[in-house]
Amino acid sequence: MSQLTTYPLRLPRSLRTGVERFSKQDGISINQFVSIAVAEKLAMLQAEVYFAERSARADMSAFDALMQRTTGVAPQAGDEM
Repeated sequence: MSQLTTYPLRLPRSLRTGVERFSKQDGISINQFVSIAVAEKLAMLQAEVYFAERSARADMSAFDALMQRTTGVAPQAGDEM
């Protein structure tokens, strides 16, 4: 298990009310709710960086060549464009 640390968090009253409502609805503590929200945001930001790095490595001429190929199997019934 990872080491836990504490962080004093100040939220506007409207956000705190929402957090309390939804954490109660989900049956989890406010700490768990905030931790999950932060983890989701970090995952989204990391995915954005990952896809930007992948996009930078893309070889568009190879992609175009692949898309222009005429070999392969014809689409099955119902898979046509």
